[in-house]
Formats: sequence, C-alpha cells, structure tokens
Amino acid sequence: MADAATATPDTAASTGDRVAQLSADSDRAQTAPTVARTRHPWRWVVSAVALVLLAQFVHGLVTNPGWDWPTFAKYFTAQSVLTALRVTLELTLWGTALGFLIGTLLAVARLSNNPVLQVIAWVYIWAFRSIPMIVQLLFWFNIAYLYQTLSLGIPFGPSFLTFEVNGVISGFTAAVIGLALHQAAYSAEIIRAGLISVDPGQLEAAAALGIPRLRQFRTIVAPQAMRSILPNATNEVISLFKGTSIVSVMAIAELFYQVQVIYGRNGRVVPLLMVATVWYIVLTTILTVAQYYIERHYAKGAQRTPPPTPWQKLRQRVREIAESGSAAPRGATR
Repeated sequence: MADAATATPDTAASTGDRVAQLSADSDRAQTAPTVARTRHPWRWVVSAVALVLLAQFVHGLVTNPGWDWPTFAKYFTAQSVLTALRVTLELTLWGTALGFLIGTLLAVARLSNNPVLQVIAWVYIWAFRSIPMIVQLLFWFNIAYLYQTLSLGIPFGPSFLTFEVNGVISGFTAAVIGLALHQAAYSAEIIRAGLISVDPGQLEAAAALGIPRLRQFRTIVAPQAMRSILPNATNEVISLFKGTSIVSVMAIAELFYQVQVIYGRNGRVVPLLMVATVWYIVLTTILTVAQYYIERHYAKGAQRTPPPTPWQKLRQRVREIAESGSAAPRGATR
C-alpha cells in the first residue's frame, strides 16, 4: 500500500506533463506557419515606368492643341458621320452573314466524301485567299466591262430573263459581293478547324445509340465546335469591320471615306481621323464584349461552373465590403 501511495504522485505528474505536451503540440498545429512574402522590386519599377509614360501620353492628349478636340466633338456625332457609320455597319453585317453562310457550305464540302466538292471548295479557298481584297472589290465594281448583260435560263440554251449589269450591281452591291466572297474563304477554314476538333469517337457513340445525324450535329458537334470557332470568327468579323474602310476606293460613303471628304474640305486631318478611330474602337469593344458572353455560354459544356463575369465580380466585391463594414467589432457581444 505504501508503494502504491508513493507512486501515485509520480504517475500524476507524468500524466500532467503528457497532457501539457499534447496541448502545446495542438496549439502549434493550429497556429498557421508564417510565410515570408516574396518581394518583386522590378515589378514595381516596371509599373512605375509604365504609369509615368501613360501619364505623359494623357497629358499630351489634353494639352497638345494639335489634337483639336473641339473639332473632334463637333464631327463625332455629325449627321454625315453617323450616316457613313450606318453604311459601315451594313457592309459588315452583310459581309459577315453571307461570308459565313458560304464558308459553312465550303467547310462541309471540304469534309465531304465527294471528291468533286472537295476540289471545288479547295480551289475556291485557294483563289480567294491568294487575291488581295482591293483587287476583288475593284473587279466586282468593274464587272460590267466583262459582262454588260446577265441572263437566266437553260445552260447553253434559251434565256428567260435578261437584265443590265449596271442596273443590278451598284457600288454597294459590288462591295458586299467582294467582302462576302473574300470572307467566305477564311471563314471556311475556321469552321472546318472547329468541326474537325470534335472527337470522332463521340459521333461513333452517338450513331451507336441511334441518334439522328441532324441531332448529332445540333447537340454534340456544334456546341463543342463553337468553342474553337468563336475566337477566330470574332477576329475575322472585327477585321472585316475595319476592312470596310478599303471600299473607299470605290467612292462608297462609309465611315473612312466620309472622314476623308470632311478633312479634305476643312484641312483638320488629325481630329477627323480621331473621329473614325474612336468609332472603330467603340464598336470593336462592343463586339469583344459580345464575344465574351457568347464564349461563356458555350463554355457550359466544358466547365461545370463558369467563372463569374466582371459585373458579378464587382457585385460580389461590393457585397463583401458591405458585410465587412456591418460586422460587429472585435470583443462585442450580440
């Protein structure tokens, strides 16, 4: 009994030491390690230089009288400029719609098993990508030199309808034809690249399940191909929108041509060029934003939860700031 009585305090002391040690280990485990922050001094140097250069550029825009901002403001929303801008948008719309329609047919022809269609599509793409756009536009603008009249009827036989080319193909129509046929050659390759990017095994599995071919294309091929097609297609649309300025050689009153006419009268070249530049930037930005949301729509098949949009990020940040401001101070009781 005496031995047991004398051993009890030692056992209690050792048990207390173990409990204290375990408690200390637990506290160390719960305490996050302090990580030294990585310093990037050159990032700050480059950022400072970039901000200084940006400030100098903005200062020059504001203080340099050569920019002539009052003239820019006068003509930026002038009726003649807005009318020319509408013509530019119409050329872009028709060129894009017809170009991608023809391009889709060419892409399907190149992927078909018919060798005749493959050769025709390949020759078309090769020819229209080889000839500069300005040459194509001038050719269609002067098509009446080759064909004064056009006829509809039986090939190599009697014609049922004959009309004058100059009375049907105006300058605007010739520009649309040239832009659309030129755009079709590039859009065909973009669409073909998107179609062949889809795994053929998925189509084989869909065919094994008895899914009709039209439904295969609509629900399997198109959503996946669009993820590859959209970025390049948007680039082509933006290039076509800016490329409409080349039709000024045909004396069509689009945006750039109208700006040239105005500064040819008043001599204010720089502010009038800025009018065209800012309108191009504004509409290109709108197309870029539309591309972002369309890509986000088609990304649903690849990402279970698409990343938040900039507007959603801003709302989330404002909500976090509001919640942190309304939180109770440390030590307060509720």
